[in-house]
Amino acid sequence: MARSAASASRSVRKNGPLKTTYLVAYNLASLVAWMTVLGRVAATLGMRGPVFVYSAAGEWTKWTQTLALMEVVHAITGIVRTSPLTTLMQVASRILLVWGVVDLYPFLARNLPYSTMLLAWSATEVIRYGYFVMSLLGSEPSFVVWLRYSTFYVLYPIGILSECSMIKDAIVPARAIGPVPPAVYYAILAIYVPGSYILYTHMMSQRKKVLARLAQADIKNE
Repeated sequence: MARSAASASRSVRKNGPLKTTYLVAYNLASLVAWMTVLGRVAATLGMRGPVFVYSAAGEWTKWTQTLALMEVVHAITGIVRTSPLTTLMQVASRILLVWGVVDLYPFLARNLPYSTMLLAWSATEVIRYGYFVMSLLGSEPSFVVWLRYSTFYVLYPIGILSECSMIKDAIVPARAIGPVPPAVYYAILAIYVPGSYILYTHMMSQRKKVLARLAQADIKNE
């Protein structure tokens, strides 16, 4: 069940009109940007194949993901109530991929893991930012809440496996630079196992809490 319009007023009073307006604008801009990524990747992959995905969506994705650094700032400054560490882990891994792998070795983006990585990222973010925008405006349809806290079961593994594949493929060309870059990539792959576990279990915990509150709210409204 969606929240009543009065909830939007409570959100404004809680955050303040300026803060609410900023967050709506930021999340809406991010939603549109990731919808563009999703549309470009899906259309190009379906019509032309993974070889052409980078030329269609690579630069757009790079700067869209770079914009997400603002979320680390939001978490640190308290603009939003979320864990700075978890946010940093999520954003940093993607920044590494777009700048530290794909931007350095764009030929790797011709492989299928790049396309599946972008599909997982963009689908996740369209749902997430859409949820944030509606929540800030006082509407949280049950199906949107369910999507926000359930689709990660499928999208996270696809994204993580694709990211690991991209990093692994970057090791060979990185050897031409010297011994340090490959060692860095190996270290990052080693971090991915515990890091992915932390993020995955964090989302499972959040899902349990949010869906429990949603069920209680539905019972009260019956």
